[in-house]
Amino acid sequence: MTQNRAPISADRLTLVLAFSILGLDQLTKWMVMRWMEFGAEKTILDGFFKLVHWGNTGAAWSIFRHHNNWLAVFSAIAMLALWRWRRQFEYHHRLGQIALGLLFGGIVGNLLDRIVHEHVVDFLRFYWNRRSGAELGFPAFNVADSAICTAVGILLILSWQAEPQTTSGKPVGGGTPK
Repeated sequence: MTQNRAPISADRLTLVLAFSILGLDQLTKWMVMRWMEFGAEKTILDGFFKLVHWGNTGAAWSIFRHHNNWLAVFSAIAMLALWRWRRQFEYHHRLGQIALGLLFGGIVGNLLDRIVHEHVVDFLRFYWNRRSGAELGFPAFNVADSAICTAVGILLILSWQAEPQTTSGKPVGGGTPK
């Protein structure tokens, strides 16, 4: 005998994913802080990947560096606004719910760092060595950053999809056909 289970609600899926990302983000940052001194680097694949223990008081690529408190306030406001108007972000799609769960988990993970550590803890560093021996690489990042970037990518893809058509040829929700 099989049981019919109700599908998981949109808000529940989003929140479970957000808390999962938050937990994974904070666990990995805790491990880095526990086992590596601040500023340390550990080469994993020479010329390609390092574990680092760096702090970022700015946003992506360290823009707005040394504005940690303002970025914390902005993050909190953005998160509350996104939650309030989540239905405007493809929330009717399961993939939209997943994207917002990733986004909320990432925002809260980095916001928590800003409050507790006064910087975001970054630890993943991909790079390559130039012929001169100098490193050229992507800025260090963390699980929260990865979740945020993945979420934004998913939301962009969802926004490019054509609106569903009814049998009349008009998009669902009104408007004119494209």
